[in-house]
Amino acid sequence: MSDTIRMVDAILRRKQVEQIVGLSRSTIYQRMKDGTFPRAISLGGRMVGWRTSDIALFLVDPAGYRVPSSTRSEEHGDD
Repeated sequence: MSDTIRMVDAILRRKQVEQIVGLSRSTIYQRMKDGTFPRAISLGGRMVGWRTSDIALFLVDPAGYRVPSSTRSEEHGDD
């Protein structure tokens, strides 16, 4: 067994996300509300982060990105 641990999907904090995507905090949160930016995940308390895979998917087409409908349903408790 290898002693190396692979990071499959690291978590990025808000400042890192702002630098990577080039958007301000307020724009990120407005776009999250609109469903045009990946949802943050709770890290406990007031801390949140974003999965690198979600940010990478956003960067493929920032203008056309939409939160997948299954993700939106789960977060709003819809079935």
